[in-house]
Amino acid sequence: MMIDWKKIDTVLLDMDGTLLDLNFDNHFWKEFVPLKFAQLNNISINLAKQQLEPQFKSMEGTLEWYCLDYWSDALALDIAGLKSEISGLIAVLPHVIEFLEKLQQSSQKVMLVTNAHRDSLDLKMETTCLQPFFNTIISSHDLGFPKEDSRFWQLLEQSYPFNKKTTLLIDDSFSVLNAAKLFGIAHLISVSKPDSSQPKKTVIDYSAIEDFRELMIGL
Repeated sequence: MMIDWKKIDTVLLDMDGTLLDLNFDNHFWKEFVPLKFAQLNNISINLAKQQLEPQFKSMEGTLEWYCLDYWSDALALDIAGLKSEISGLIAVLPHVIEFLEKLQQSSQKVMLVTNAHRDSLDLKMETTCLQPFFNTIISSHDLGFPKEDSRFWQLLEQSYPFNKKTTLLIDDSFSVLNAAKLFGIAHLISVSKPDSSQPKKTVIDYSAIEDFRELMIGL
């Protein structure tokens, strides 16, 4: 994929499923949390999954879905603590660091823009040591709306001014990309393999990359 980097002055990067392997989060919410919930309530893992799945589904796309405090209260589990227990599974996707190093040497402003709760964000930055690559790190919890909500993008632009026409967003979530597109961000790229343990996703509406080396030409 060729990008005319001369037309880009701001790069907005998602974290989970874009820079970091979504396998950690998928395993955490689909396997580890149900296991701990089952142990706490003395039920089978299958029954725990049956009880948790509709709860999770009902909160998708809301700020609460990404809020560790909300789920700690709802499930009576220390969600942040449980994430730390399996932090060894946190991994950077292939060639992300090389891409970030190239960006660091360029003139672009680089912002990490994530829905992750600050406790999760801090854990992942501590584990991966990616923090120095970003001019700014923003959690949607700082602004009060998830990235799926148009109000997030309005507040982001007000708080950290950028030119929509010269901004590139890379994200694995179609709903986030759709919201950014409606807001007017001109350059949008999807990630087709956010989880290394899962097959490549079919991406129809956006340009997509499987590997960040595809974006390094001309950078």
